Amino acid sequence: MMANKNVELNELLKNFAIDRKTYGFQGINQGYINDTYLVLDNHCPMYILQRVNHNVFKDIHGLMDNIANAFQHLADLDYTAIQLLKTESGNSYFKDEKTGYWRLMTYINNTTAYDNATNTDIAFQAGKVVGKFHQLLAEAPLDHYVDTIPQFHNLQLRENQFEESILSASVTKLQTAKQAISFAKETLEKLKILDNSKLPLRVCHNDTKLNNILFSKENNKALCLIDLDTIMKGYFYFDFGDAIRTVANTATEDEQDHRKITFERPLFEAFIKGLESNGPFLYKEEIDLLPWGAVFMPFIHGLRALTDYLNNNIYYKVSYENQNLDRCRSLFDFTNKALQEIGYMTQVVNKGLTPKV
Repeated sequence: MMANKNVELNELLKNFAIDRKTYGFQGINQGYINDTYLVLDNHCPMYILQRVNHNVFKDIHGLMDNIANAFQHLADLDYTAIQLLKTESGNSYFKDEKTGYWRLMTYINNTTAYDNATNTDIAFQAGKVVGKFHQLLAEAPLDHYVDTIPQFHNLQLRENQFEESILSASVTKLQTAKQAISFAKETLEKLKILDNSKLPLRVCHNDTKLNNILFSKENNKALCLIDLDTIMKGYFYFDFGDAIRTVANTATEDEQDHRKITFERPLFEAFIKGLESNGPFLYKEEIDLLPWGAVFMPFIHGLRALTDYLNNNIYYKVSYENQNLDRCRSLFDFTNKALQEIGYMTQVVNKGLTPKV
């Protein structure tokens, strides 16, 4: 990293209530919304410094309040706590007039993250920590949490945006994406089975892909969830489905060889066992919809990628012209495979999860 960047970041750190010294920095490239740096003291990792993307997240104060409120609950023998370091004025973030909004958090040493589950131990641990996350936040007052991205998983909104993109897309793109558009319309009809009216609202993470879980390098124990910018009200099947799309599927999100995209039953079952290891915390109505959550979440991500492709890639970063379409096709392929496993998933969740009474 260039010397002047180090100077700039050290100046920023002077606004936080930490020891005054000259720190080193290492850029972390995982994730593409915020700018993230590992803060080093004599090459020893100390903190995580992040610039929060205020173009994506419009309400930074509400977002940081959400995280601060959640961190008050997210500490347990089976859940490693992360802390926000306060600014000198006692705030949870610092606003720099030139560079934007910054936050500083404690660093958990000797940890790693995985893009996909490679064995049942990782899948079990992922299920266990997602369940523990929800158990710890079960009593958190919902009115303390604002929507950082309003209607993030609202299927009607995503359907409307999709239909609008079809009207404005080029003939070439409509022809290239013909099969994906057809699958989207068919699946939208099938997902009308989802009825949220009987489900309890919960404080959800809303982005529980596997690489948002920290694991211990020593014993592969799942320690906690990270990247809590999307923490807000939602339904448990959001977090369940988003986890399953990266736990039970061992292919990458934009995998072009769909033979590599599989629904791995042993990994799914291990994840369910991990959830159950926390004891009952889900109501029967929530358990009944979990298989459809495993269809809903890869589908809605795929639908957003397809919409962005038709809109000429205005939201997601792409490294080549058709990457959003490849991403969509991969997610739709897993969606289709999850649809074929609805009966199987229903048996597993009903047998494996004890309802809360």
